[in-house]
Amino acid sequence: MVAAVARAFLVALLVATPALLLPGTRVETTQIIALIGLLAAILTFVEYVAESPSLIEFRAAPPFNRIRFASIAITVGLLTLICRGDTVPTPLTEALVGFGTMIGAAMDFPFSPVRLMLLVASDDGATDKIRSLAGLAYVISLVTLLSFVALVRLLDWPLRSGAFNFWINLPLFDPTTGGDILMRLKRDSHVNVALGFLLPFMIPAVLKAAAVYATPLALADPQTLIWTISAWAFLPASLIMRGVALMRIADLIEEKRRRAYAQADLQVA
Repeated sequence: MVAAVARAFLVALLVATPALLLPGTRVETTQIIALIGLLAAILTFVEYVAESPSLIEFRAAPPFNRIRFASIAITVGLLTLICRGDTVPTPLTEALVGFGTMIGAAMDFPFSPVRLMLLVASDDGATDKIRSLAGLAYVISLVTLLSFVALVRLLDWPLRSGAFNFWINLPLFDPTTGGDILMRLKRDSHVNVALGFLLPFMIPAVLKAAAVYATPLALADPQTLIWTISAWAFLPASLIMRGVALMRIADLIEEKRRRAYAQADLQVA
């Protein structure tokens, strides 16, 4: 119960972070954010306090969800501080702006996701800011991926936390549909990794098309800019992490089957 309440509070705080730190937030925006934060907190609390979750995957296989939450929290926090530095500059915000500018310039090369994200900028004045925010967010997502891959390869995730409960950790996976569960896990893993690789390139194209044929995003608003770039960097990394995790679970099942078949052959012999 205490752990579920703590997680719900952290999720609500994450949702409210830009509104709390950025000056000049309108009352209507604050009310909408408070409602979204409350709903996210309730969903998190229900999922973690229940004996069996219904939506959140890998609940009992830490630190999968902790790494993802830390990634999005760090991304949103740093981007918020950089945007806050436009109106309330401090030594910390100035240092973050300089670091983001350096990272953005390094990541801005032809056909890179950061270069494609610059296509969303509607004016030249926003280009430098989007470059620094996108570069910093993308680097955080890459570090997140490398950290999880190292956790899987070097620290034997998820077995270090005990036995892996398939049904608790994959509540959305229906084993009664389709063919062999091993082949389905590998197929889902490949699909997630492919989507995670393509999304950083597809999202800017979708946003650009939306600006032409529909109502464009108001990227001049700091909160819209923060959440757009955070989602652009976090969602692909989250999908690739899920793909790596599913492939790891498939490898464990395949290894267990191999041992069972070998033991059965020995008994027959």
